[in-house]
Amino acid sequence: MGTGTPAQTKTEPARPGYKQLLRTPDAWTFLLPGFAARQPFAMLTIGIVLLVQHTTGSYGSAGVVSAVTGVSMALFAPQSGKLADRFGQAAVLLPGVLVHTAAITALITLALAHAPLWALLAAAVPAGASVPQVGPMVRSRWAAKLNGSPLMSTAAAFESVTDEFTFVVGPVLATALCTSVHPAAGLVAEAALTLVGGLLFAAQRRTAPVPSRAGAGAAERHVSALAVPGVRVLATVFLGIGSVFGGMQVSMTAFTQAIGQPGINGLLYGTFAAGNMCAGIVCGAIAWKVTPQRRLLLAYPLLTLACSTLWAVHAVPLLGALGLLVGLCIAPSLITGYTLVESLVPAAARTEAFTWLTGAVALGQAAAATVSGQLADHFGASAGFLVPLGGTALALATLLTLRGRLSASHQNG
Repeated sequence: MGTGTPAQTKTEPARPGYKQLLRTPDAWTFLLPGFAARQPFAMLTIGIVLLVQHTTGSYGSAGVVSAVTGVSMALFAPQSGKLADRFGQAAVLLPGVLVHTAAITALITLALAHAPLWALLAAAVPAGASVPQVGPMVRSRWAAKLNGSPLMSTAAAFESVTDEFTFVVGPVLATALCTSVHPAAGLVAEAALTLVGGLLFAAQRRTAPVPSRAGAGAAERHVSALAVPGVRVLATVFLGIGSVFGGMQVSMTAFTQAIGQPGINGLLYGTFAAGNMCAGIVCGAIAWKVTPQRRLLLAYPLLTLACSTLWAVHAVPLLGALGLLVGLCIAPSLITGYTLVESLVPAAARTEAFTWLTGAVALGQAAAATVSGQLADHFGASAGFLVPLGGTALALATLLTLRGRLSASHQNG
């Protein structure tokens, strides 16, 4: 496994572009199976909602089961990342995909048997806890391959776009299967893709980072990503980003239902997601001269500002435009946060660090979806849009207060 920028040649300038990134030796061997293995992640929540609502007739029950799955994933994901850093990605993925497939099978069986809510919640815990953390594992492989290269920012952008594309395609695929084939078909496909994609990704051992127990010193071997002060700051930042995803999803649904046009919800949320994708593509194509720390301090206030007027909007075109703007402001913060991990966290703990950030987004999303729903029920659809503003404002205050901890010199803490 080489370090530096393997794709760079003497006749080609060291410019951090997508073409150069994708020419990194062996990159496609983990990108393709990694894409297949992470697709189910975006199918899980909507698949659970559609199945449980069909079998119970209650959106409330469906939302609770889905939220428990998300919280379970957020809490257990960092432990999965820590084990992957220590014992290797394959050692975690192989049993993980088997447990996840079994848990989803149990959840489907219980739902179709009209089991009580407590039984569905019991099955939701292992279903969420065993979600394979393929996205963080792919990011960890990029970090190992690029190690200090300016292409790392491009890789972070590429992964952000891949994630967003997954969250556009996954829910559409799951919904189509649940509505046109069978209410359980979305979760069946999710389990099958997780099993097959996970096994294929785990088989690509050559590009996997070296387990810390095999090559690290004693001090680095036992390092915890959360012990790094900068990771704790970034986790708070990502909680705020999660509040935007969760708040926008629920509030847009409530808004379109309130005005009697539920059919345009997909268009509005798709516009929001498209903004995120486009900004991610642009961020990855730029040869940045500004440090990642400074970029985050510039980008995050813009995200908070973009969220500040959502609650006051009552016209569909304006909401679509503001949703696009919010989406454009998310990607720079998200990408920069992931880029900072390489300089802040020792290689032996990077997968864990990435899973803390991914889990923070999931936890923020679950909390925001719950609070936004309550606000929309009690105070009207627009009230739910206060959640993205509140979440990003609190995270911004933390970021500005603790910005010094995003320096590599503050690793130990």
